[in-house]
Amino acid sequence: MAKDQPTRHEASSHSKKELTYIEKVWQTVAIVALLVVVILIARVAFNVVLMVLAGALIATYFHGLGDLVERKTKWKRPYAMLMAVVGTIAVIGLLLWFMGTKIQHQVAELSNTLPHTINNVKAKMATSPIGQKLLESVSDGNSQKLMTTAQSFFSTSFGVLGNIYIIMFLGIFFTANPSLYKNGILVLVPKNKKVIGEHILDRISLSLKGWLKGMMVSMVLVTILISVGLSIIGVPVAMVLGLITGILELVPNLGSLLAMIPGVLLALTISTNMGILVAALYIISQTITANIVNPLIQKKMINLPPALTLISQLIMGAISGALGIILAVPVLAIVVILVDELYVKRINEGEPHIDAKETVDVK
Repeated sequence: MAKDQPTRHEASSHSKKELTYIEKVWQTVAIVALLVVVILIARVAFNVVLMVLAGALIATYFHGLGDLVERKTKWKRPYAMLMAVVGTIAVIGLLLWFMGTKIQHQVAELSNTLPHTINNVKAKMATSPIGQKLLESVSDGNSQKLMTTAQSFFSTSFGVLGNIYIIMFLGIFFTANPSLYKNGILVLVPKNKKVIGEHILDRISLSLKGWLKGMMVSMVLVTILISVGLSIIGVPVAMVLGLITGILELVPNLGSLLAMIPGVLLALTISTNMGILVAALYIISQTITANIVNPLIQKKMINLPPALTLISQLIMGAISGALGIILAVPVLAIVVILVDELYVKRINEGEPHIDAKETVDVK
């Protein structure tokens, strides 16, 4: 019986049998396929996280407006929140009712005018040597790449618009019972760390609330300045151009530049001086926003370096498209707060305090 059983050495050598070439290929293919699936799932999950963050921002807006109503009217909290939600929906509905037809007409006019405007600008640029060089640089392959990028951007944007329905419902759910979700997050935190967890959540909430307030003020201010200014100058579809500029304020650094392009192109079809006036109007409005509104945002948020903000926009845009670009600043603020609370403060806790008077100047 003992002779029939394989020895331990034979069993181990049999288990260490090398894989064949075909088996190695299939093993590699399986590993690569698994990595691709994990990456795709992570990307989809990240988009869901961004939608949850957008819903949280909507809830933050409603609660901020509810706080304001409660302070001014001395109403109880539920009535103030109901007034905030119903009042916001009513204001949006009234604006669409009174201005919807005009905006729709101007959008149709802009869509019909803009292609002709671009062709006219190309014709004028072709009359000068510098303009010809610029046209050559964006022709053929470069032009095709530009069109492909634009189509991808707008298709992603319309995909984001399709998700507004879900984001709105998430915002309503978060508004109705925010403590339920906050306590759900704190359940995952160890008991001896719950105080720190509450502090981090409060700090994130305060930062996002400050960003949202400043961004709304900036959007409304820029929309009014551009719409009124273009109407006074005599540029057509001024209201639509103002709305586009206000919406693109959600994209720091890049939004103002993108919003200026259609306005300047339309103005150039009237005259060169009109184009210069429109460009100056956009620059003045952005200067006012940068010197009045942005400092208010920075007071309520942590100080984010412009280069880091731009890098986060590029990364978020590559991962999640238009929604990622819009939410790049809140995501960056959350990441910076988490790093500061969970890493920077921890490594600095054990460092001894050094008085400036005790330092020695080494020469």
